[in-house]
Amino acid sequence: MSERAGTIADDAARATLREHANDLLSYLQRRVHAREDAADLLGETLLQAWKRIDSMPVEPERQRMWLFTIAAKVLANFHRSKVRRLALSDRLRDHLTRSGSTPDHSDAHAIRDAVLRLQAAHRELVMLVHWDGFTILEAAQLLDVNPSTARSRYAAAKAALRDALAEEVCS
Repeated sequence: MSERAGTIADDAARATLREHANDLLSYLQRRVHAREDAADLLGETLLQAWKRIDSMPVEPERQRMWLFTIAAKVLANFHRSKVRRLALSDRLRDHLTRSGSTPDHSDAHAIRDAVLRLQAAHRELVMLVHWDGFTILEAAQLLDVNPSTARSRYAAAKAALRDALAEEVCS
């Protein structure tokens, strides 16, 4: 394909994405509580669509369905992620209960916030292990890191969480 033909195709694809953006945003807003989440999900939908732009159908009615299918998958991933975050909070709250502390609802928020404040590599490892149920070795494979690196990151993440939660209790 010539550079000019590629530019024309890109322009047509951009026009299609712009044409359906408001409908996609409305679709997402009706399915999430926070408008900010809907805007983020729209951005992710458009990004995923752009990455797969070569597979976008030519027919306008099929283009719309294709975009809404991508939006539905992005939305499903968002909800799964939300469930995993809540499950981690519950598991950590249960751990605190077994260790003798009496958690209240603010503990779940503090735990979730502490996890979300971890360094990205540590946070992803904690999420894979506690939210997704992977072992540290499996998480290492998914993250494409050496198992010993994953173990040391996990230990550092636990220490950071312990410190963050201790600060929360003291304040």
